[in-house]
Amino acid sequence: MTAKRKPAAPFYAVAALWLLGGLFLPLHSKTAIALLALVSAAVFLLVDKVCRGGGAIAGSAGAEKKEEPKPKEEPSTGNPELDKAIKDGKLALSEMKRLDDNIADPGVSADIVRLGQVSEKIFQAVKDDPEKLPQIRQFMNYYLPTTLKLLNTYDRMSGAGVSGENIDGTKTKVEDMLKTIVRAFEKQLDALYGSDALDISTDIQVMETLLAREGLTEPEMKADGVQSDGTDIKLEL
Repeated sequence: MTAKRKPAAPFYAVAALWLLGGLFLPLHSKTAIALLALVSAAVFLLVDKVCRGGGAIAGSAGAEKKEEPKPKEEPSTGNPELDKAIKDGKLALSEMKRLDDNIADPGVSADIVRLGQVSEKIFQAVKDDPEKLPQIRQFMNYYLPTTLKLLNTYDRMSGAGVSGENIDGTKTKVEDMLKTIVRAFEKQLDALYGSDALDISTDIQVMETLLAREGLTEPEMKADGVQSDGTDIKLEL
C-alpha cells in the first residue's frame, strides 16, 4: 500500500510564522512563545486543509486530463450485419498494426502492411455497397481471423528469444503462407468488383452499338486488295 505524502506547505507556513515572530515578538517571554505556538497550530491546520482540498481538486483535474478520449463510434448503417462487419474490420486492422509494430522481420512486416491495405479497401467496398456483404462472409468468418491467429503465433515465437526446430519451422511456414494470403486477399478485393466490371462492359457494348447505328463513330480502316506499289494491304475508308 502506498502512503500518501503530506503537503509541505503547512510546515513552511509555520516556519515563516516563527521567523516573523522572532523579528517582532520577544521570544524570551513564555507568553509570547505560547501565543505564537497557538497561532502556529491554527495556521498549520488552516494551510493543511487548504492544501488537501486543492490537492484533491488538482488530482481530479489531472485525472480528467489523462483520461483518453473514447474512440468515436461509427454511426449505425441500419444493417446490424454490416455494422458488425465494419466494427470487426476496424478491430482487425488495429490488431494488424499492433503486430506490425511488434514483428521486426522486414519481409513479414511488409506483408502485414499489404494485408492491412487490402483489408481496409475490402471493408470500404462493402460499406459503400452493402449488397457485397455476402461475398465476404467466408473472408470475415475464417480467412481474416485465421490470418490474425497465424501472425499472433509468429509474434509469440519471435518473442521467445530462442531458436529451435519447432519455432524456426513454424515461423518459416507462416512466412511462406503470408505470400499466399496476400494474393488471396487481393483476389477477394478484385472479386468484389466483378459485378461492376460486368455492368461497365455491358454499358460500353450498348453505347458502341448505338453510336455506330447513329453514325457517330469513325468508320473502321479496311484491308482490301493489293496496292500499286506492290504491298498486299490496301487501306480505304
